[in-house]
Amino acid sequence: MKKKIKIAIVGTGYFSKFHFDAWKRLGVDVTGICSLNIDEAKKQSYRFKNCKTYKKFSKMINDIEPDLVDIIVPPSKHLELIRIAAEKKINIICQKPFTNSLTQAKKAVEIAKKNKIIIAVHENFRFQPWFKKIFKILKSNLLGELFQVSFRMRPGDGQGPNAYLDRQPYFQNMKKFLIHETAIHFIDLYRYFFGEIESVYASLSQLNEVIAGEDCVTVIFKFKNGIKGIFDANRLSDHIAEDRRLTIGEMIVEGSDGTIRLNGDGKIFYRKFGSNNEKLVKYKWINRGFAGDSVYFYQKHVLNHFQKGQELSNSAENYLMNILVENCIYKSDKLKKMIYI
Repeated sequence: MKKKIKIAIVGTGYFSKFHFDAWKRLGVDVTGICSLNIDEAKKQSYRFKNCKTYKKFSKMINDIEPDLVDIIVPPSKHLELIRIAAEKKINIICQKPFTNSLTQAKKAVEIAKKNKIIIAVHENFRFQPWFKKIFKILKSNLLGELFQVSFRMRPGDGQGPNAYLDRQPYFQNMKKFLIHETAIHFIDLYRYFFGEIESVYASLSQLNEVIAGEDCVTVIFKFKNGIKGIFDANRLSDHIAEDRRLTIGEMIVEGSDGTIRLNGDGKIFYRKFGSNNEKLVKYKWINRGFAGDSVYFYQKHVLNHFQKGQELSNSAENYLMNILVENCIYKSDKLKKMIYI
C-alpha cells in the first residue's frame, strides 16, 4: 500500500466524530465522505480540504478508488457495503458490532478472502489506556495465579422514553441490544486478557419497556485455562465517576498474590494479598477523543499494519470468535443452561 493512504469514509452519525478527529490528527488523505445526511458530510469535508461528498457509496468508491474505506454505519448495512468495497479490491475498517449475525460475518470474511482484501473490525476497547495498562500488569505476573475477573457496567444512560435518542437512537429498536451492541466489547477484551472462552451461562432481561432489546444482563464465563469471568451490566443504573461514559463501569481482577481494581475515572489500584491498603498504579493517559483517545490509537494501529506491516489486532476472521461467543450467550439465556463454545 502507498505510504500516503487514501481513505474514504461512510457514515456521519454520533460516533463518526471520533473517527474524523482521529483521521485528521493522523494526517491521512481523506478523499471522500458518504452519508445520507449530505449536509453533515459537507461539514466534515471542510476538515479534509473540502473533499468530495456523496450520497451513494458505490459512486464514491468508483470515483475516488481509495486504498481503505472506513465503515461507520449501523450493522444492518455492513455486509452490503463490504461487498461493494471488496469487489473493488479496497481494504476495510468496519465498526462493531460486525454485521448483524454470525452468518453475515462469515459471509463478509468469505468475501474478503475471495477478493484478497483485509477487513479490520474497529474494536477500540483494547486500546483504552486503562485496559492497556491492566494487560501489562497481568503479563507481569504481579497478581500471581489469576482466578477471576468481573466487570460491573453501569453507564446510567438507559432510563425513560428518551433513552439513547440524543446519541444513537437506533439503539431503541435493536432486538438484540446490550450483548450485541455493548457486551461484544467485553467478550473481545476478556479474550485479549485471558485467552479463549470455554463456556458461558447467561441471564438477560429488559428493564426499560420503550426499547426492543435486553438492557440488563449477567454473564458467567469460564475460560479454557480455568479462570472465571463475570459481566454484570445494566444501562439504567450508574456508577461513581466524573464522566460515566469514560470507563462505563468498574473492573476487578483477582489473583493469588493480589487484586487490581479499575474505577470509573480510569484510575487503577493494586492491593497485595493479605493487605488492607490499596496503592494507586501510576500511568499516563490523555483525556481526549473517545475513552482515553482509544479511537485514535486504534486507527493508528491499523495504519501501522498497512504502512509498516505490523501485526493487525482484530481482523474480521479473528473477530468471528467474539460473535460465536455472543451467539452462545443468547442461546444460554433462551435454554436456561450453560453453553459450551
